Amino acid sequence: MNWFGFGFNAFGQIRANEKLTDGESAADANVTNPICIDILCRNLEEEPVQICQHSSHVDTRIRTSWSRRAALHSNRMPSRDWNSASMCSPCRPLNQRPQFNGPSLAFPLVPGGYIASNPPFYRPLSPQLLAVSLALGTEHAVLLTASGDIYTWGSGSHGQLGHGDLSPQEEPRAMEALLGMPMSTVAAGGWHSVCTSAGGDLYVWGWNESGQLGLPSRALRGEQQKSQGTGGASTCKDQEEGSNEVFISIQAFPALVDVTQSCEVSKISCGSRHTAAVTSTGDLYTWGWGEYGQLGQGTVSSSDEPRRVEFFKDQGLRVVDVVCGPWNTFVSAIKKDPSLHPDTNILYPL
Repeated sequence: MNWFGFGFNAFGQIRANEKLTDGESAADANVTNPICIDILCRNLEEEPVQICQHSSHVDTRIRTSWSRRAALHSNRMPSRDWNSASMCSPCRPLNQRPQFNGPSLAFPLVPGGYIASNPPFYRPLSPQLLAVSLALGTEHAVLLTASGDIYTWGSGSHGQLGHGDLSPQEEPRAMEALLGMPMSTVAAGGWHSVCTSAGGDLYVWGWNESGQLGLPSRALRGEQQKSQGTGGASTCKDQEEGSNEVFISIQAFPALVDVTQSCEVSKISCGSRHTAAVTSTGDLYTWGWGEYGQLGQGTVSSSDEPRRVEFFKDQGLRVVDVVCGPWNTFVSAIKKDPSLHPDTNILYPL
């Protein structure tokens, strides 16, 4: 199993030793096509370590991705993270409390940050929710329960809560529009949310400024016309008068999006303003903001329509998982077995 990455790479989180130098912009570090990150990582005092093994028996997975760093977990080695320094070091579990009782200490890695002797505050959720999954956006949370219901709370300024308005919610509130349809996965972007049903249907809601919902975006179409030199806003207005297309900036209710009519959606993940989905046939589809190449289409163009990333099909690879950072995307893929039915989920090692 191999992991591939594409998108924002100004801090070397996809391709090592690619930090920006003086005079370079973020565009100089963009990775617009998927590249394999099955490479050697180093500790300061250790020999190179292979982070991805070519074996179906090794559960290697990128579980988290930040704008400057990504963390990889394996069942054969401690968790490791890599960033602009191309260093790997064990990750401390998120629930591990500091082992001291003294005053707060300065935290040198994050300006203004600190390590406190007291655990973070928390508010327990109602035990009736039976939460099985939680996705966090910039200002909102999306929770999936064991019964397949979805609850959201936080800021609703961009419709990201899916309750039909832009009001905030201080307590978890059930999404009434989806009640009675069991959901299997949830994901949250900066200001948008997505989920998949038990039957593989994809529902989206929230902000669509960059086409991250896969719905027609007025702002995105206007930018595309300007880049093509077709006259900007006046042309956009003329086109609207001659067509019945409806542009959506904010989708406050869940909307069904047909990624592809031939198969179901099995995995989803959201970046700040882009979305990625894996289908039951092992294809990867991406849409939304693409300025850093995070859509994997070989360009820095954005899209308000789901588009298949052809790289994996061309390489004979089956995508099995996807994890989005704010401005980049990481994908796990395996070699396709031509003897198996396209819809099978049996792993075939590289």
